Amino acid sequence: MKRKRHGAEEIVRKLRDAEVAQSEGKTITQICKQLEISEQTYHRWKKQYGGLLYCFS
Repeated sequence: MKRKRHGAEEIVRKLRDAEVAQSEGKTITQICKQLEISEQTYHRWKKQYGGLLYCFS
């Protein structure tokens, strides 16, 4: 079985960081480079985990 690269908590943490960076005026492309993920991954994570952004502290 293939090992997952990022856990759910790590994904939510990265999405939260992306939200902060976006509020500072950075583009999605810049954010994805900073988080070391592709734009496709960012949008997939946002769709799957977007509702969990405030569940983990």
